[in-house]
Amino acid sequence: MELGLKGRVALVTGASKGIGKATAISFAREGAKVVLLARTAADLEVVAREISSEYGVPVLPIACDITIADDVKRAVETVQNHPDFGRLHVLVNNAGSAIRRQDRQLLWEDDDWRADLEIKMIGYLRVIRDFLPLMPRDGTGRIINITGAAGISTWSPALTHGLNNAALNHGTGYLAQDLVAEKITVNAVIPGLIATEWRQYWAENAGSATGVSREEFLEKFCKEKGIISGRWAQPQEVADVIVFLASDRASYINGAKIMVDGGIHVNAR
Repeated sequence: MELGLKGRVALVTGASKGIGKATAISFAREGAKVVLLARTAADLEVVAREISSEYGVPVLPIACDITIADDVKRAVETVQNHPDFGRLHVLVNNAGSAIRRQDRQLLWEDDDWRADLEIKMIGYLRVIRDFLPLMPRDGTGRIINITGAAGISTWSPALTHGLNNAALNHGTGYLAQDLVAEKITVNAVIPGLIATEWRQYWAENAGSATGVSREEFLEKFCKEKGIISGRWAQPQEVADVIVFLASDRASYINGAKIMVDGGIHVNAR
């Protein structure tokens, strides 16, 4: 299926690992130019070399912390002034963080709550606001927010993750309406349990702590959470949906919240 992404510019935040890395690679496979944003320059350089070597498309890695306004503004200037880029067709908001602590989040200090909300809820809005001037108004503009199952169900201990994701699910619909006159679509992808690097580490440790293998732990966990597919997803399975939403084939999908969660939303427990 021809997706019409060749030569377009796609930016992915949180691009050094997991879903972000898989998504950046998928865009490159379709012939798109790729901008990679993440906090750690060394990790970005590794991904950039991998993509450039394999697919031969222009790749622009930019170390950027989306919780810092000046970092985002510098990233915008870098894209705008680069001869191979200059504008932006697709913005994938994927940056996030692992659960930092396992203690009861209700009892956190205000600054701890704010720090988590700054990463996704405010950080995503900041990135959209500042990159919006670079996006064309010809129907090729796409904004895709990666939220998460904690925004539609209760995961413990994930209070702030749930707040972030629920807010972004709402914001996706709001922004779809706000930007419709500019011919920019806005959609959300809601992943469930994904085999990212952090989740691999989590599952291994959780299995060891309960005296079972990672596979046995995951089987039990998926059943308890109501994941009817009975397994976690690979990052590529989420990336495939993201790239489709960015394509010409998805021009009539707007304001959607698409669950890629193995059926957890069915709650078949």
